Amino acid sequence: MADSYDVVIIGGGPGGYNCAIRCGQLGLKVACIESRATLGGTCLNVGCIPSKALLHASELYEEAKERFESYGIGFDALSLDLDRMMAQKADAVDGLTKGVAFLFKKNKVEWISGRGKVAGKGKVEVTGADGTRTLEAGQIVIAAGSEVAPLPGVEIDETRIVSSTGALALEEVPDRMVVIGAGVIGLELGSVWRRLGAEVTVVEYLDRIMPGADADVVKTAQKLFAKQGMQFRLGTKVEGVDASGKTLKVSVSPAKGGDSETIETDVVLVCIGRRPATQDLGLETIGVEADKRGVIPADDHLKVADGVWAIGDCVAGPMLAHKAEEEGVAVAERIAGKAGHVDYGVIPSVVYTAPEIAWVGATEDALKEAGRDYKTGNFPMMANSRARTNHTTDGMVKILADAKTDEVLGVHIVATGAGELIAEAALAMAFRASSEDIARTCHAHPTLSEAVRQAAMGVEGWTMQA
Repeated sequence: MADSYDVVIIGGGPGGYNCAIRCGQLGLKVACIESRATLGGTCLNVGCIPSKALLHASELYEEAKERFESYGIGFDALSLDLDRMMAQKADAVDGLTKGVAFLFKKNKVEWISGRGKVAGKGKVEVTGADGTRTLEAGQIVIAAGSEVAPLPGVEIDETRIVSSTGALALEEVPDRMVVIGAGVIGLELGSVWRRLGAEVTVVEYLDRIMPGADADVVKTAQKLFAKQGMQFRLGTKVEGVDASGKTLKVSVSPAKGGDSETIETDVVLVCIGRRPATQDLGLETIGVEADKRGVIPADDHLKVADGVWAIGDCVAGPMLAHKAEEEGVAVAERIAGKAGHVDYGVIPSVVYTAPEIAWVGATEDALKEAGRDYKTGNFPMMANSRARTNHTTDGMVKILADAKTDEVLGVHIVATGAGELIAEAALAMAFRASSEDIARTCHAHPTLSEAVRQAAMGVEGWTMQA
């Protein structure tokens, strides 16, 4: 006799566990299947959370090394204990994964260890250490997440040629690192190891970093990264990596054609993106097929088939933990007969470098392409009082607003704490605020958030600097 549930969720990452907890809160009998030893998926175990722990620690190290003296702070010697830095990262991950497990118990969610797959309408097959069993489910939610996209000709060993997972567990600081891919993950992890002492070269096939970000943000950020010591080889193709010697030899050539050359390095970090982990999910048993990228087709309500839903990285849209969380909650509420909703127009993106980079809504290029009439307001962090006192003056805030209605269409920030500052913009946009609404809202002084207000003032030309 099969176990029976109202909802069975395949995957315990941000989308899956948020969906499970919300289902439990709504009184549904729910099981969540996860193959890892801990809940939280890639994000919590080997992604967002551990990377932020290392980003923060490495920023503190560099600040002590480069800027403490200018603050009037002296000390006898500075040293790096990489083992302890990795231990505090692991401690953060451990505490948070245990927190998710606690919330499962609190909300009566059953965690089933193993690999899950759809076995037909209303059925999920689980394969674990104790064998295989079948669950009956009134509703099935696929939250299988994503995996590292492979680069042809480059074999990841997680020792010298690493993915993001291996880059979070290096046992020593390499003298040199080549990062393949100038997206969010490559820039974040490359910046960690640069701050800790590695010479970092970023190789990108496209002629720009951070595809999808606003052009002004990209220009500002790249200048800052170069100033910090990161080297960029844009418009460059990686042909292969020779790992036969003591050092790695990365063969590269111009993306548009030309002679090859070799870059010698100690570690290669492959960060060309991620792909949906949708293989072997039994989709064929319900007459569904993922597309050539592995994306599961779903309607506007995230429904895949009768009684089957999909969320997070395995459906279309940005591969962001908070997007998956929103979808997980929305699906749980729809299953419970409520009006679950996701506003895809106000999902922020953040790059946790130093300074941080964040944006929400449309880029200027997208507005031009759409033929929208818009206005722009810009404000440099150099003119922000708190940034000046904190010696964190790199960056800017840019606001795009409709030329006629003044509705905010996009906000783009390069600044210390940009990931926190962008929340104000997302909230404003969710309520279809105008730039004047932000400009006429009193902000505490002195704060970094004043830069957002000043950029909003700039849309109508009445910025008051300093």
